[in-house]
Amino acid sequence: MTFLETILEEILRTFKAEGIEANSEEDIIRKLDIRPSTYHELFPSKAAMVKRVAQYDMEQQKQEHARFLATAKSPVEEIMLLLKDGIENIQKTNPLYVIDMQQHYPEVWQLALEHFNTYSYHEVLNVLNKGIMQNLFRKDVNLQLVTKIILEQVTMLLNPAIFPPERYNLGEVFRSIFLYYLRGICTDQGGKLAEEFFSRHNL
Repeated sequence: MTFLETILEEILRTFKAEGIEANSEEDIIRKLDIRPSTYHELFPSKAAMVKRVAQYDMEQQKQEHARFLATAKSPVEEIMLLLKDGIENIQKTNPLYVIDMQQHYPEVWQLALEHFNTYSYHEVLNVLNKGIMQNLFRKDVNLQLVTKIILEQVTMLLNPAIFPPERYNLGEVFRSIFLYYLRGICTDQGGKLAEEFFSRHNL
């Protein structure tokens, strides 16, 4: 890991734990234990720093997905791992991170939305298509529509206004949404793999 990557990783960890606006640039410099001149050489402004951190986070997500997808035994398992990873990441992140980004860094928030609507969309679509080719998902599936529905279901699951975490076990919500929905688009063979995944991961 390079010096810059180490810095970005540390800032990202702070943002996900506390939000963006909880720390001034001076606070971040102190926590990083680096010279102000070094910080300002890397980041000309806080907005530029937030953008670099968000881009680093997106790139790390891509690398992490490539790692665990390489271990998946089928497209059914791939789609479940993608969903599980995305939801676990959100659960570990302070909601202020997203709120601060939306309110104070609209350009960076737009980048995050584009990442979700392009990278995440195509990743899910490609996995579904592979599953259709392997006779694990039904051949009459509308790929674009089902991809959109799956991503919107993730958004719905993570909306605390719909499923307040103090009232609902998000693991059970995850099971109720995705086990039954995915089983509906699976062939018999694919459905068995989906149920095996939930059993193996105690979901």
